Amino acid sequence: MRLQVELEHYRNVLIVRLIGELDHHTADSVRQQMEEAILKGGADHIILSLKDLLFMDSSGLGVILGRYKLLKSRGGKMVVCDVNQAVYRLFELSGLFKILAIYDNERAALTSLEVVS
Repeated sequence: MRLQVELEHYRNVLIVRLIGELDHHTADSVRQQMEEAILKGGADHIILSLKDLLFMDSSGLGVILGRYKLLKSRGGKMVVCDVNQAVYRLFELSGLFKILAIYDNERAALTSLEVVS
């Protein structure tokens, strides 16, 4: 299965919706798209919406961790929402939830970043 990446800017937040499988075949493309959107789009924060992410391997974890470090170095935050059970387990095992907050949906994630009017 392929991966579809939807990027949406909302104020100073980049919402990244991943649909499909994030693995070693798709990681470089996701990395590039997210970095471009962060650097050119002026995003201070990222919401990773993973409702439709069916599979992720260690390459995907690397992409997420790298973008987290980029944002943190710029004073921004990354949060995650709509995580399915399989991906949740991977995040849990990898320890990513120690550095990334998780929310039930995009609205709650936006509220946490204090950008909802």
